[in-house]
Formats: sequence, C-alpha cells, structure tokens
Amino acid sequence: MAESRVYMDYNATAPLRPAARAAMNTAMETLGNPSSIHAEGRAARALLEEARASLADRIGAAPENLVFTSSATESANLALTPELYAGGRTTPCEALLIAGGEHPCVLKGSRFPAAAIKTLPLETEGALSLDTLAKALQELAGKRVMVALQAANHETGVLQPVRQAAELVHAAEGVLVCDASQAIGRHEATFERLRADLLFFSSHKLGGPAGAGVLAFARDDIHINEALLRGGGQESGRRAGTENVAAATGFAAALDETLHSLAEEAERLGALREEMERRILETLPEARILGKGVERLPNTTAWIAEGVEARTLAMALDLEGVAVSPGAACSSGKTSASTVLAAMGMPDAASVRASLGWRSNAKDVELFGIALARVVARMRSRRTAA
Repeated sequence: MAESRVYMDYNATAPLRPAARAAMNTAMETLGNPSSIHAEGRAARALLEEARASLADRIGAAPENLVFTSSATESANLALTPELYAGGRTTPCEALLIAGGEHPCVLKGSRFPAAAIKTLPLETEGALSLDTLAKALQELAGKRVMVALQAANHETGVLQPVRQAAELVHAAEGVLVCDASQAIGRHEATFERLRADLLFFSSHKLGGPAGAGVLAFARDDIHINEALLRGGGQESGRRAGTENVAAATGFAAALDETLHSLAEEAERLGALREEMERRILETLPEARILGKGVERLPNTTAWIAEGVEARTLAMALDLEGVAVSPGAACSSGKTSASTVLAAMGMPDAASVRASLGWRSNAKDVELFGIALARVVARMRSRRTAA
C-alpha cells in the first residue's frame, strides 16, 4: 500500500477543519448541561444558542426554527411525516413524492404509508424533469402533497431544480423538503435561493464533526406534530435528548469557514475536477462522465465505463493509495444496484465517484491519474491474458 494516501471521498465525509476542532476543544472545556439553570448550564446553553444562531443565519432561517439532530438521516426521518403542517393547514399530508435519485435516508426514511409514496424518475443526465413533477402533482390534485427533492445529488453531483420545483409545489398548496447535505458549503443553498419549506444537512460533509445535523424550517408557521424522539422536551419539544454542544459548535465553525471562500473554492475545485476528468478520459476513452451535460457541484465526478467493474476499480485504487467510492458511500459494501443510476434509466450500471474538498490539491489529481492508469493497464492485461 502507498505510504501517502490521496483522499477523494469528500461527499462521504470531509476531514475535520482546524476551526471546527478549535471550537469543539473550547466547548468541551465548558461544563454544564444546556438545560440546567445554574451558571454552568447557562454557559453551555450560550454556546449552543450561538451555534444555532450562526447556522441559521447562514441559511436564512430564524434561530428558533433550527433543530439540532444527530445527522441528516435523523433530520430526514423527522421531516418526512404526514404530521407536518404549514401555512395554517390543519390536515396532515396525504401523499409523498420523492425524486428517484434521493439519498437512502429519504427513500427509506419517511413515515408515510407505502401506498402514499410515489418515486419519480430522473432524466438521463440525472436531473428531475419539472414536467414530470407537474404531472405527478396534477394527478394528486385535491390532496395535501409533500415533495422531497435534494439540492445536489450525492453520487453524481447534479444540481436539482429546487427553486422551480418549489413554485410548482406551492402552487399545488404542498410542501417541499430539501436535502441540502451535499450542496451547503459547495454551492449557494439558502431558503431564499431554494424556496424550500424545510432544509436539512449534516456537519461532517463540511469538515465538521460526524454525528451532528440540523433540520430547519423556512417559517414560523411550519411545525411537526409527531416527534421521533420524545423525552425531556429539548429543542422546543421537537427532538428530545441532551444536545451535543461540542458538535454543534464545531458544526457552526465548519460552515462559517466554508462560506468565507465559497466562490473561490468552487472555482479552485472546478479546475481540479476538470483536470481529473481529463485524466479519466485519457485512460478510459469509453467512460461516460455522469451529469456532464447539466450543472453539477464543482467537486464531484462520477463515471461509468463498459467492461470496467466499478467496485473492483475502487478497491484497486484503494490499494494504490487513492480513496474513491463505488457509487455512494452509504451503499458501498452492498451488492444492490445504485438507485441513482436506476432512476436515470441505467438499472444495471455502477459508477465510481471521486469527490474533492478543502484539502484537495493538484498533486492529488496527478497521483490519482497515475494510479488510475496503472490499475486500468493491469486490469486490461489480465483480461488479455485470460
């Protein structure tokens, strides 16, 4: 195994940022349960509320409308319930529309009955067709509908038309829940820009600690009557359990650091991605870069190549010291096909995903290209010999 490794799996998790580490170290020196009324508890509460206000400000929410959770997965499970009410409506949601390429936490994490859920296919480049959504909403006319649409796909990096989808959903008096886990910190993703009713995302994609997520509401008139975790009444009764103050402070510090240089970092990572894709096509001319024809995150490349098994290639690159993912990390280790590619009309395909981040550099891309060429040459040599 190579002595120094190249990490290209930021869409799975990012290395902890120095600012997040420093904030967490400070928070861990603060004694106190944020629900306690004594001085120590008030100190912990102050740190928690400072983190809440910072995160809320960055996405354009009111602090009181941001709920701390353990992950984006928990946030999705909390949000995707028929017992969500908005705009003064008093009847529960009756149907859930899910874009086919959503993360498993959305595809499998709702509390709707199976008969009330419909999954919508994606176009061949990986985006949801607004015509498909409009037709589905029309078929459900007269029902309260919830729509789940991610801001950016975890496997391909393709950006979804969330703002336009929100217009259709709101015209049908429905609510839109947006998984912004891959977009926030890599693309401008705020309530004002997306017009979603609820957003959720997680800390570790940004370079904050794992085990921290948020669910945010766009307005005061949105509420959930069915909490997942019930107990002490923390988070205004929306999520019981003592809050993880250190994780919350690290989360806020990571997002703050990320957004300070969002445009510059997007340009830098986009250039690295273009060079990476050039090297992929140089070695694998038959490869197809997924989502190449539509807008994508600047850090993400996913590709398929006929005759090159994705899992085998990812494992071979790992042995060469390069960390990439066969599809999405939440699906790796399983033999099931990619739900993202299936939604794009490729049920039998499997992709390799390389995703960049704050520590990625030109040397990483160079070493990736060298390792890829070496691995593919070896695979082809073995096929020829066989």
